[in-house]
Amino acid sequence: MVQDTIARVTARIVERSRPTREAYLTRMEAMARKGPRRGALGCANLAHGFAACGVHDKAELRADIVPNLGIVTAYNDMLSAHQPYEGFPAIIKQAAREAGGVAQVAGGVPAMCDGVTQGRAGMEMSLFSRDVIALSASIALSHDMFDAAVFLGICDKIVPGLVIAAQAYGHLPAVFIPAGPMPSGISNDQKSKVRQLYAEGKVDRAELLEAEAASYHSAGTCTFYGTANSNQMLMEAMGLHLPGASFVNPNTPLRDALTAAAAKRALAITALGNEYTPASQILDERAFVNGVVALHATGGSTNHVIHLVAMARAGGIILTLEDFGDLSKVVPLLTRIYPNGSADVNHFSAAGGTGYLIGELLKAGLLNPDAKTVTGAPVADYAKEPYLDNGELKFRDSPSASLDPAVLRPFEQPFSADGGLKVLSGNLGSAVIKISAVAPERHLVRAPALIFHAQEEVEAAFKAGELNRDFIAVVRFQGVKAIGMPELHKLTPILASVMAHGHQVALVTDGRMSGASGKVPAAIHVSPEAQAGGPIGKVREGDMITLDAAAGTLMVEISPEEFERRELATCDLESYHHGYGRELFHTFRMVASGPELGASSIS
Repeated sequence: MVQDTIARVTARIVERSRPTREAYLTRMEAMARKGPRRGALGCANLAHGFAACGVHDKAELRADIVPNLGIVTAYNDMLSAHQPYEGFPAIIKQAAREAGGVAQVAGGVPAMCDGVTQGRAGMEMSLFSRDVIALSASIALSHDMFDAAVFLGICDKIVPGLVIAAQAYGHLPAVFIPAGPMPSGISNDQKSKVRQLYAEGKVDRAELLEAEAASYHSAGTCTFYGTANSNQMLMEAMGLHLPGASFVNPNTPLRDALTAAAAKRALAITALGNEYTPASQILDERAFVNGVVALHATGGSTNHVIHLVAMARAGGIILTLEDFGDLSKVVPLLTRIYPNGSADVNHFSAAGGTGYLIGELLKAGLLNPDAKTVTGAPVADYAKEPYLDNGELKFRDSPSASLDPAVLRPFEQPFSADGGLKVLSGNLGSAVIKISAVAPERHLVRAPALIFHAQEEVEAAFKAGELNRDFIAVVRFQGVKAIGMPELHKLTPILASVMAHGHQVALVTDGRMSGASGKVPAAIHVSPEAQAGGPIGKVREGDMITLDAAAGTLMVEISPEEFERRELATCDLESYHHGYGRELFHTFRMVASGPELGASSIS
C-alpha cells in the first residue's frame, strides 16, 4: 500500500506534466520505431564508426547483427571519484563480447570537482558544467552507432548532466555504473574540528592539509554524504543502477563484477531483444518521486532540489518545490551520515546500506513499488545486496534489522519524523533550508542583516573581529545569472565558529551550500536572485530578518510600503565574468532559469 501523500503527489505530478510528458514520449516512441540506426548508415559512415575496432568487433559491426553498447565516461585521473573509471571500458568490452555484443567508448564528458574549486573561480562554472556534460554526452551518442548506453559518472553535476542526456536519447536503454567510495580515512568529526580551528587561526595550514589529506586519501568518492554520494543513492532508488551497486569500494572483485553485470544488462534490454526497456520508460513520475523520497530519508544534498527539477524537465516531467516540501513532511529521516552525523557512507553501507533503506521505505509505503528498473524487476525488488559466491555475482535479501542504529534506523524509529528539507517563502522570495543537522533551538533565527556580495567579504569581516554578535549574513549576487550560483562552503567553518561562541547566526543567499551546510541554518537558492531583481537586493544593513524553518517563512521586517519604495542594490560583477574561461559562459548566465526551474540554460 502506497502512503496517501506519496500517491497524491505522484498523481498531481502526472496531471501537471501531462502535456509535456506526452509530447516527450511521442518523440521517444517515434525514435524507437526507427529501430537501431547503425544499419541505415552509409558505408563510409559505418566504416568510420568501426575503423579503430579489433578484428572481432569490426566483423560484428560490419554484419550489423549484434547490439553495440556506447560507453559515455567521465574518467580523469586527477579526481579521486573518477580515476577508477580508467579500467572500466576494458571490463565492459569483455562483458559485451561474452554477452554476444560489442562496446565502444562513445565519448567523454568533463568532470570537475567542487571540492577542488571551492572558493575559486572554477566554482562559478560548476553548475553550468551540468549543462555542458549533458551536451557533451549527447554529442557522444550522436553518431547513431549504439543500441544502448552505459554512463560512467559519480560526482556533483556529472550524474545529473548524464541523466539529462540519457533522456534526450530516451529511446535507448541507459544503465548507470558507479565506481564506489574510497575507504574511510580519519573521522569526519576530526576533520570538521581541524577546519574550524584553522578558521579561528588556532592551527596552521600544514596541520589543516594533513587532516584533509588523511580524509581524502585514495581513489573513490569522498565518503561524506554530499552531492556525489546523494547521486548514487538517487540512481539506485530511481532504478538506473543494479541493486546495491552504489557504495561498493573501487578496485575490488565485487565492484568489477557489478560493472560487468551492468554492461550485460544494458545489452539485454535493447530493442534487438525481448526485454526492450528504454530510459524513457524508467524515468517516469514514479521514479522521480522515489528519488525525492530517498533524498529526504537520507538527508541528502540540497543541490538535488535544483538537479532533480532539471532532470525531470528533460523528460517532460514538471517537479516543483511544493512537491519537495510535501514529501519531506511525511518521509522520516532514517540515516545519520556526515554532515548530518559522524558516520560516512562506508559505515552506512556496513549498517545495511541502500537495500535496507529501500526495504524500510517500501514497508512504510513511501516508495512507488511498481516503478520500473533496469533489472526488469520493479523497485520493490531493490531491497537486496550484491555478493560474490565463488566468483559469481548474486543478490540476497538485505539485513532484516539495521546493524548500526546510530547510522541507519527502521522507519518506526527514525532520527526525525520528517526529511529535514523545508521550503521557505515570504517577502524575500522563495528558498530552501536543510535542517536535518541543525539543532532544533536554531530552527528559528531572528537577527539583524549584515550584507555581503562575496564570501571573501564574510571571511575578511570574521578575521577583523566584526562578527562577534548575532546576525544573519545576507550573501547576494551569487545566483546563476550573476556568477553561476557557486557553493559557498568557505562560510561553513566561519559561521559555525561564531555560532559556537553562543551567537544567533544564519545565512541567507541566492547561492548554494550543497549537502555540507551542516549545523548552520542556511536559507539557500533564494529566488528571484538579486541579479534578476529579486527582493533580496532590497535588504539593507541592520534590517531585522526572521528565518523560521518550522513555519516555512523568510521575512524581512519592513512595511510593504517602505520595501516597495526601496531601490535594488547593484553589484559590479565584471571581474567575475572574465578569466579562467568564465567569459565563455556569458550566454549560459543570460538564459539560465531560476533554481525552482532547475537553473538550466538548456531546458
